[in-house]
Amino acid sequence: MCSMAETGEQLHVAFFPFMTPGHSIPMLDLVRLFVARGVKTTVFTTPLNAPDISKYLNIRASTNNNDLATSVYITPFPSIKAGLPEGVESQDRTTSPEMSLKFFLAMELLKHPLEQFLKDTKPNCLIADNFFPYATDVAKMFDIPRVVFQSTGCFSMCVMMALSQHQPQNSVASDNDFFIIPNLPHEIKLTKSQLQPDHKGSDDEMNASLSRLFGGVGRALFTSYGIIFNSFTRLESEYVDYFNNVVRKPSRVWHLGPVSLCNRQVEGKSIRGKSSSINENICLKWLNDRKPNSVIYVSFGSLTCFSASQLREIAIALECFGRDFIWVLRGGENVEEWLPKGFEERVKSKGLIIRGWAPQVLILDHEVIGGFVTHCGWNSILESISAGVPMVTWPVYAEQFYNEKLVADVLKVGVKVGSMHWSDTSSGTFLEHEKIGDALKEVMDGEGMLEMRERAKKLKEMAYEAVEEGGSSYCQLSSLIDQLSSSKNGI
Repeated sequence: MCSMAETGEQLHVAFFPFMTPGHSIPMLDLVRLFVARGVKTTVFTTPLNAPDISKYLNIRASTNNNDLATSVYITPFPSIKAGLPEGVESQDRTTSPEMSLKFFLAMELLKHPLEQFLKDTKPNCLIADNFFPYATDVAKMFDIPRVVFQSTGCFSMCVMMALSQHQPQNSVASDNDFFIIPNLPHEIKLTKSQLQPDHKGSDDEMNASLSRLFGGVGRALFTSYGIIFNSFTRLESEYVDYFNNVVRKPSRVWHLGPVSLCNRQVEGKSIRGKSSSINENICLKWLNDRKPNSVIYVSFGSLTCFSASQLREIAIALECFGRDFIWVLRGGENVEEWLPKGFEERVKSKGLIIRGWAPQVLILDHEVIGGFVTHCGWNSILESISAGVPMVTWPVYAEQFYNEKLVADVLKVGVKVGSMHWSDTSSGTFLEHEKIGDALKEVMDGEGMLEMRERAKKLKEMAYEAVEEGGSSYCQLSSLIDQLSSSKNGI
């Protein structure tokens, strides 16, 4: 059979991002990488998500125009069927665990619209987020490969698989006792309290639904055509080998990151994701007035929700620390309820508070940022590594406690703040301002600070090398495109 290159037919890849910033933004970065290689792309999404996607991809917010080299296919969001209010078309807009469950139900209801999308657009491949396990079966209906876009790193996947296989957590008596995960390249210690609760067999509707979802996610990893990781080989090389040799055989795995490095210009960094709550020129002016490595950046992503008392402790810690800082607050947080009286007036010469969406890559890439307090979401970790910035790690839920181990124990570019309890609500580990302040001092002024910054700088160099022509991520993207182009169906 002739290849697509031989027949002159353009490869057409469809993308199905999960609708929350932490998942959709890196997938859209991936779209841009495919477009830069001359691949035709179509993104499957819903009405309220389409404008931001179109803006970032620099295309007109068209409706299902399959003639464009890059287009957005819009399908109605099943709000009513899922029991959601109008306007909640992204997980970061949910306000309770119950609403979040309904949002996942809405994602399941997109199965039939996905079938119609593939029927209408006739792509050669579907790249779908790992949270859409049914995408593998839908793609098979149209005899095209489904590639999983994995929103976590390879390290955390290896930890999850080792925990599932060996279950060392069952060997300890207390939730707070440490256990070692066997057979991994490094000695990785966790406690039961840092693991996501097991809800198998639960009678609770929400927990049972999530258990089914994650079970489907795991199966899809082994039944799909292959897996894309937003990572690069040298960052977690021993775990790349472990995953390829132990977890998934035969391996069709591509490490194409850091995908955020497709943004090299100020405009691309500032429009990435949602519209920023601060003008990029104002943000840059504030940064330009500071000295190198003097500013601590604090952001916990789009989903983390701390209690008012915990936010107050963070505010006190930043003020007592006395260094310049940027603090990003979620748009829905009512600061009047918890912010210490007179705080903003007292820190106005040193602190920049951003309410809502922040241009994180733009900020982290600036030379004045000396440390990043993060919830250990994978995107934030990669963006910090790509900027050469050491981290204060404050994991909360999902795979974030695993990511912390990679950052602090394996790569040694992070300081643990002391979070010990997994929680998808605001009831995780409560940390007082003194403990937060100790971590800030260690990452900015500690005895090992210079060595940590040097290691972070080397990782940054590796990240850039990976995505440049001839680098590992660049070559693996070439290999993936070649494989998908090798026959009509890419199989």
